[in-house]
Amino acid sequence: MPSLVAISLLLRPVVSIISCSKARREASGCVPSSAVAASRKERQLEGIAKAKAEGVYKGRKPSIDVEAVRRLRDEEKLGPTEIAARLKIGRASVYRVLGERV
Repeated sequence: MPSLVAISLLLRPVVSIISCSKARREASGCVPSSAVAASRKERQLEGIAKAKAEGVYKGRKPSIDVEAVRRLRDEEKLGPTEIAARLKIGRASVYRVLGERV
């Protein structure tokens, strides 16, 4: 069982108990994983912005033929389930293209 450290707050008569291992991690400068993830995300966004400015990053190519979805709905009067089956895509993707709520 880890040893415990009690910290009393000056403004309130409340005592918080923190495990010694957590106090040691904070004192030694260990960074929580959420901070590491936020830092990684920030660097990634900076890299993407730089690549876009240079014309290198264009994003992912569309995998769904939007015109085909609309044509099947308008001309052939198919519903989302039939459109999804015919185009071999998910029904949620059809709803997203058509802008409809389920």
